[in-house]
Amino acid sequence: MNIEFITKDDLRRIENLLGEIKGLIKPGQGQSKQWLKSYEVRKLLNISPGTLQNLRVNGTLRYTKIGGLLYYKLEDIEKLLEGNAR
Repeated sequence: MNIEFITKDDLRRIENLLGEIKGLIKPGQGQSKQWLKSYEVRKLLNISPGTLQNLRVNGTLRYTKIGGLLYYKLEDIEKLLEGNAR
């Protein structure tokens, strides 16, 4: 029966490796997304698809269409929220 011991140095190496792996899996960690998809905006603002469409149509919220997807700048959403807070 072999018994293997794990030292503190082994644990530090494992911890460092895990940190590197997390960095690879989530690049840009700590940074927020610059562009959001429609479902993300609806979830963030807690609004329906129809309300989001109205915000687009009346020019309240700018968007960019790429292919069949609509993208919204996080900066524009923050400005919209700040305007409603006043």
